Amino acid sequence: MNPQTTAPVASADIPRGPMFRWGQLLIGVLCMAMIANLQYGWTLFVNPISDKYGWSRAAIQIAFTIFVLTETWLVPVEGYLVDKFGPRPVVLGGGLLCGLGWVMNSYADSLTLLYIAAAVSGLGAGAVYGTCVGNALKWFPDRRGLAAGITAAGFGAGSALTILPITAMIKSSGYESAFFYFGIGQGVIVMLAALALLDPNKVMKTLKTAATSLQQSRRDYAPTEVLRKPVFWVMYLMFVMVAAGGLMATAQLAPIAKDFKIADVPVSIMGLALPALTFAMAIDRVLNGLTRPFFGWVSDKIGREQTMFVAFAVEAASIYGLYHLGHNPLAFVLLTGLVFFAWGEIYSLFPSTCADTFGSKFAASNAGMLYTAKGTASLLVPLSSVLVTSSGSWETVFTVAAVMNAVAALMAWFVLRPMRRTFIERARQQGAALEAKDAKSYAGGTA
Repeated sequence: MNPQTTAPVASADIPRGPMFRWGQLLIGVLCMAMIANLQYGWTLFVNPISDKYGWSRAAIQIAFTIFVLTETWLVPVEGYLVDKFGPRPVVLGGGLLCGLGWVMNSYADSLTLLYIAAAVSGLGAGAVYGTCVGNALKWFPDRRGLAAGITAAGFGAGSALTILPITAMIKSSGYESAFFYFGIGQGVIVMLAALALLDPNKVMKTLKTAATSLQQSRRDYAPTEVLRKPVFWVMYLMFVMVAAGGLMATAQLAPIAKDFKIADVPVSIMGLALPALTFAMAIDRVLNGLTRPFFGWVSDKIGREQTMFVAFAVEAASIYGLYHLGHNPLAFVLLTGLVFFAWGEIYSLFPSTCADTFGSKFAASNAGMLYTAKGTASLLVPLSSVLVTSSGSWETVFTVAAVMNAVAALMAWFVLRPMRRTFIERARQQGAALEAKDAKSYAGGTA
């Protein structure tokens, strides 16, 4: 028997059907849904923790800031590990840390322990988030906006189905039980899902993808190169400005509703009646999830910057309207929904724009560096609590958030759009010149 006929075939060399990458994408979505509560469910715990220990909301929200900082600022390191070792070990470790962080929250009887738990949770969430988004960008170079949007939707909408169970458990058994049991359940599911992930860098060569009319670089830029490009820092600044308003709403939604005195006021929409805060959070999670694939798909069709301009302008108007009309329970529910719908798309638009600009090979690392902008923006969340305490009003916070979104919308059209076009065209010309030089050298050597 010919020994070559019995040699094992590497999994990366096995031909994959056109639906294979969609299966990998859905595994990423599941992982994202399981870590969503670490950010979007946090606001449910702020008031109960404050009531039990008497800690100020500003002090408790420092834990949220620590979570976001560790979730975002370490993603470039985790992205490097993904690019080097593949997604499976990174997501496996991330799931373990996510579960451990919430279990620690359930036992935290001091602010110090609460902050340490937040750091552990953030490290785990960042590992899962950065890996899944990076994978989406690599699996779908032809549909990056849609793929990144679907993946990010798991994070945006993943907590929608668990808001009511967590709320009920907090009321019946205490917030400690909610932290403990949901933490273990979510962490275990992520770890099991991680076992099915494959490395797109090794498998993509067996898959065929469609051509795209979007501007995309033909060169893969390493992270050290990306950091020296002005177009990256323009994207970073825009990301910070838009993310700040949404993070403030995410972390402060319950305190805002309480200060507006409408948190427990019943609201009825299409025959469904719920307290305003609960209704708002449920709708917000769904819309925050739907907006990511929706605007990602739109950007695949009409362009990244054009989509940013529209979405950021709507966000500015929604935030400004929420302050002036949000004292009405129905308006509060509808406007917070619009705020989240016009905000969540940053998690599909910016990663896809980054990969279009700097290539696929280092997409996890490069998108991870850009994602640290969310951590930078989170520094403004405790500041919002301080501003409210000192002024006795949310007006300054809402006004600043609205203005930053308006400026980001204008930058998308008038700054980022021409910069990115020039950058990609220059890279194309440089690549063509190098190819011509190599061809000439080869011809000369064979003459």
